[in-house]
Amino acid sequence: MISAQAWSDAQRLWDFQQMHHEPRPCSVGIGLGSHDLGVADVTVDLYRRGMMPLIVFTGATSQTTQDRMPRGEAEHYRDRALELGVPADTILVEPRARNTGQNITLSRTLLEVRGIDVSSVLIVSKPYEERRAYATARKLWPEVGIVSASTPMGLPEYIDSIRDARLVIDMLVGSLQRLLIYPAQGFMIAQDVPDDVIRAYERLVAHGFTSRLAQEAAR
Repeated sequence: MISAQAWSDAQRLWDFQQMHHEPRPCSVGIGLGSHDLGVADVTVDLYRRGMMPLIVFTGATSQTTQDRMPRGEAEHYRDRALELGVPADTILVEPRARNTGQNITLSRTLLEVRGIDVSSVLIVSKPYEERRAYATARKLWPEVGIVSASTPMGLPEYIDSIRDARLVIDMLVGSLQRLLIYPAQGFMIAQDVPDDVIRAYERLVAHGFTSRLAQEAAR
């Protein structure tokens, strides 16, 4: 059973992760690979709305996706976009990234090799990683404008779509932890985290929502 306090704390973390950026036309859209095909769906929707002329899907496989997406997250995202009618020549695939930092740096390298001029990037991620994706991109690609986007849904709706409430809360906790510890390691820019969000995070950790914590800090 997940307590009412844990649900409330998870909602605090969810709300904080939402950047509420207004989508605007950018040079390229980058869909960050994961277990969630909704990222591909949102990227396609933004493409159809004229928010980018080109899409990069980035991601290898992880422990979470190796069975569901054996050819790699980016390849399965590309398949989804093609099913939804996106022209093949508007999609690039970056198949090696295994974390958010690599999503950004390897996508950047791919675009540079292709000679594509980039002044702004629309980063599409899972809803609970909007802020992490933004902070990482700002650190690793500081000269371009960054807009962060995700599937527009609330926490209960997202849990219903994933069908694993504990996993989603664990992931929320892991994402918040990285916002706290990664700036000092040079992986992302620092952001102000409100005290109530930190307290919510600490309560969730104390109650065992720890499976997605970075191991160095989890010990």
